[in-house]
Amino acid sequence: MQIKTMRIDAELQLERGGRLLAPRIAYHTYGTLDKPVVWVCHALTANSDVFDWWSGLFGPLDLFNPNDYFIVCANVLGSCYGTEGPLSIPEGEKTPYFHQFPEITIRDMVAAHEALRKKLGIEKIHLLIGGSLGGQQALEWSVYKPELFENLALIATNARHSAWGIAFNEAQRMAIRADQSWANSEKKAGEAGMRAARATALLSYRHYDAYGATQTDSDSNPDVYKSVSYQQYQGEKLARRFNAFSYYRLSQAMDSHHLGRNRPSVAHALAGIKARTLCISISSDLLFPPQEQQYLAEHIPGARYTSISSEYGHDGFLVETRKLGALLQEFLHPAETDSSILAEGERPAFPG
Repeated sequence: MQIKTMRIDAELQLERGGRLLAPRIAYHTYGTLDKPVVWVCHALTANSDVFDWWSGLFGPLDLFNPNDYFIVCANVLGSCYGTEGPLSIPEGEKTPYFHQFPEITIRDMVAAHEALRKKLGIEKIHLLIGGSLGGQQALEWSVYKPELFENLALIATNARHSAWGIAFNEAQRMAIRADQSWANSEKKAGEAGMRAARATALLSYRHYDAYGATQTDSDSNPDVYKSVSYQQYQGEKLARRFNAFSYYRLSQAMDSHHLGRNRPSVAHALAGIKARTLCISISSDLLFPPQEQQYLAEHIPGARYTSISSEYGHDGFLVETRKLGALLQEFLHPAETDSSILAEGERPAFPG
């Protein structure tokens, strides 16, 4: 499917001040609008092509396929995959925003999703789903528009970003700021710092056991340790497809996530969600530990909670597609599900 773009007709006022004039929103759709709508909110450095990065769950042969659903995924504000971001050229200007791109929040991302939803003429969303930063968007949107969503799937996410998560993000931004090129207004500014930032982030995305299983050296005196080459590879891999300006702003947006901001409390906000909700944790997740998803399930009316056993850490929400698919199939279509494919400990727990 080819990427599509739209412009928000008016300026977008941002939660922390500033505005974006007629910002572009990039998105993908799959299937036809006469089918039940599944809206996917993506994570930090992903894009709107959900068939590419969440294959095994989304695709022509997967649970969410264009024959059965109308699938929508929009690239978030501040990213570098077609939606208005730091490397975009503002309306009426000749050069990109670079450092002048304003600070955005999860609520600003949701405002852009709302504008796209209205443009597409979608009145009801059968399932809103997201993991990590995507789950934060899904939560904020389901609090803002509770009547819009029939079902909600929240994976490896939280109601407010933790001090632990914010600390990891700031450590990454410090690496970017330490790169002398970060002061320049050019596309590759801060790239070396972003490589180091990504290597730091990976330690929160994975788990001790995963590194032990895949990066332990067989030679007691190797020329290059597996973990060393792996960290360098991951930093270089991101640098080939992303930029430090977007990485910096999106990490700040994640830090901003707090459902209780300008509301009575986080618990009060969660209590207003009306969608049938499934909260899924990854057993080895260090960045968004299971207690954060348990908290969601305890405070969203009627929500179910389950945990997937995985050694992949936070990245398990992208890797464990077979297990996720089974849980989501059971959640959406319980009468059609063969319960034998759900491992013990991975069956949704019903309240009461």
